[in-house]
Amino acid sequence: MTTEHFASFDGTKLALHRVGQGRPFVLLHGLFSSAQMNWIKWGHAQRIAEQGYEVLMLDFRVHGESEAPHGPEHYPAGVLVKDVVALVGHLGLTDYDLGGFSLGARTAIHGVASGRLSPKRLILGGMGVDGLQEWEKRSAFFMRVIDEFDAIPKGDPAYFSMQFLKSQGVDRVAARLLLQSMEDLDLSELANIACPTLVVCGDEDRDNGSAQDLADQLPDATYVEVPGTHMSSVTKPDLGRAMAEWLAAARG
Repeated sequence: MTTEHFASFDGTKLALHRVGQGRPFVLLHGLFSSAQMNWIKWGHAQRIAEQGYEVLMLDFRVHGESEAPHGPEHYPAGVLVKDVVALVGHLGLTDYDLGGFSLGARTAIHGVASGRLSPKRLILGGMGVDGLQEWEKRSAFFMRVIDEFDAIPKGDPAYFSMQFLKSQGVDRVAARLLLQSMEDLDLSELANIACPTLVVCGDEDRDNGSAQDLADQLPDATYVEVPGTHMSSVTKPDLGRAMAEWLAAARG
């Protein structure tokens, strides 16, 4: 595996991790996680690479080894889609596949539905229709984690999220700005996602609503369940195996 940095649309330096050789597969991690935590640590990236892919894993701004600027000008609406578009442009990709988990899936959906990203195939992990709407409600939960950080007691529903943020060393000033940059999706725009799509979700994961409903609203989607909750499904080999097998079958 190699790691490099590139300048996004506003000059923010973002980390890109590469593994494998072959067809480009851009892979996006979840909120307050990283490429290392979601894709590398549990072997998912390696399993996909073994199918003849170069797996290109971005650390979103404010995450992993990427910069976390504090200026509000670095967080326009849809900033994460802009970062992925910048990555695709930086690499000169014209024929590639795209995948993401949770926030990564949400970002991929916004990018493809709006026509700013045009992958040949798409994988959406840990995402349902609710995760595309009512962002203000979801954001409020994380805002509380940021604002009350060390005061959140054990047993509180936000305690685990606080511990995760602490373990990942997330910059809370930048995180607050990032949360404010995200927008809801008009579900009618899902019809714009015409490429073959895998929707994969833990059998106990309802954090973002129904993944089956999301698959049903996409023009060409396959739905697969793997074991686990929103957090635990990423730690099990089944997720990476399902992604790798679907990509291999889709390529024929």
